[in-house]
Amino acid sequence: MAAALAAVVFISVAFRPLDKRVSPKTEQVVKEWERAKAYTKEYLDAATEETFSFKPTAEMRSFGEQMLHLSEANYGMASAASGTPSPIKFGELEKGSLKTKAEIGKAVLDSYDFAITAAKGMTDEKMAGNVKMFNMEMPAETALAKAFEHQTHHRGQTTVYLRLKGLKPPQEKLF
Repeated sequence: MAAALAAVVFISVAFRPLDKRVSPKTEQVVKEWERAKAYTKEYLDAATEETFSFKPTAEMRSFGEQMLHLSEANYGMASAASGTPSPIKFGELEKGSLKTKAEIGKAVLDSYDFAITAAKGMTDEKMAGNVKMFNMEMPAETALAKAFEHQTHHRGQTTVYLRLKGLKPPQEKLF
């Protein structure tokens, strides 16, 4: 019985249409974005409700604004890289009405879902193709890497916010 089940699984995977297969490169990109989403969720979970409105100085973004800025960039940059239209307009999140931990947390995780779905739809050819982002032409793969770098940067900045509030940030999640 187990051998028959294994054969059915093998055949269904091996003989699915070529256009439904995900390349190893795309699989790795998706895996990294999924890891980043899980790691960012740990930051959101570590923050108290009060932390979301906390600004280390008057000129800085609040913790919540940092997370919403990260989210807007996830949408905009993943959209530019993949050609998938963003459901969020620039400024809609960061300058919008979301204020609570629950509202911001949902918006942030939704932005990762958008980036992950956009990445899943990219073939090696699409990754190698040129796109325009911030008035610069670059391979789509580079644009997606810049989006990843951006979210990592802003999530990292929020470590200080958590520490200033006496909260313990999540352990590093490199893998």
